[in-house]
Amino acid sequence: MVKHLLTLADWKRKDVEEVLSAARKLKPVRDGSLLRNRTLLLLFEKPSTRTRVSFEVAISQLGGRSIYMDSRTSQLSRGESLRDTAQVLSRYVDFITARVYRQSALEELARWAEIPVINALSDLYHPCQGIGDMMTIMEKKGNGKLKIAFVGDGNNNVTHSLMLIASLFGHDMWVASPQGYEPNGSVVKKAIENHLHHGGDLELTDDPVEAVRDADVVYTDVWVSMGREDAKERMEALRPYQVNANLVKHAKKDHIFMHCLPAHAGQEVTQEVLYSKNSVVFDQAENRLHAQKGILAYLGGAVQSP
Repeated sequence: MVKHLLTLADWKRKDVEEVLSAARKLKPVRDGSLLRNRTLLLLFEKPSTRTRVSFEVAISQLGGRSIYMDSRTSQLSRGESLRDTAQVLSRYVDFITARVYRQSALEELARWAEIPVINALSDLYHPCQGIGDMMTIMEKKGNGKLKIAFVGDGNNNVTHSLMLIASLFGHDMWVASPQGYEPNGSVVKKAIENHLHHGGDLELTDDPVEAVRDADVVYTDVWVSMGREDAKERMEALRPYQVNANLVKHAKKDHIFMHCLPAHAGQEVTQEVLYSKNSVVFDQAENRLHAQKGILAYLGGAVQSP
């Protein structure tokens, strides 16, 4: 049975551990024998910097090649079904990495594909970001139980994936967001299930100070994502949730600050915090490359499945 990476909700901790183990081994080296002559298709409906470049470099470093296909210039733009697209592409390439507006489109691709489908971002999830984030957290803070605080828009693909991966590793996860911006209920339910099995707790609050107090990790993301038409309303609602020097002083002194980038300095985070000694945002961005190598190696059968 083909294994996909769509949400992290259907992955077990051992799956993620296998990917992270591969990522750590591959970080200092380029092993062109692992996926030699394999082809990765990047099917993107949205612009990208880190995700696109990291996947293209990742497959290259493992010995394969990539093809970038903008959905607007493919037959999808002329009405070809996702079913037909998935079945045809399965005859041509070895992986499909898709960046889509709707999670349902990704699920439809995976339903009909005979090769691994990887979620490179949807409206609900960003699992590749979550795996790269956990790699960074482990590098900087070790394997012990941590308090991770996300401040801002809780109903966010990055937040959802961070919640899921934190719960798989038994970390305490706090999400501070205003009313109407709370995480998706199905994600909350799955995270709670994971916490019951792996330990740790999930706490939702509208108080950013309470969320950040004694936190080991402080995380935020942009307030207005691509294509949002409610920018003014969102900016007003989220303004009290800016990560600034007054807020992070409530975290542990050795906390790390994380952001998936691109950042809008002066909005969700101040320059003072973004470029502080506690910030690991560029190490975090680098680890997207190594995490993608781990994901491709694992889904491509180049590392032993747990």
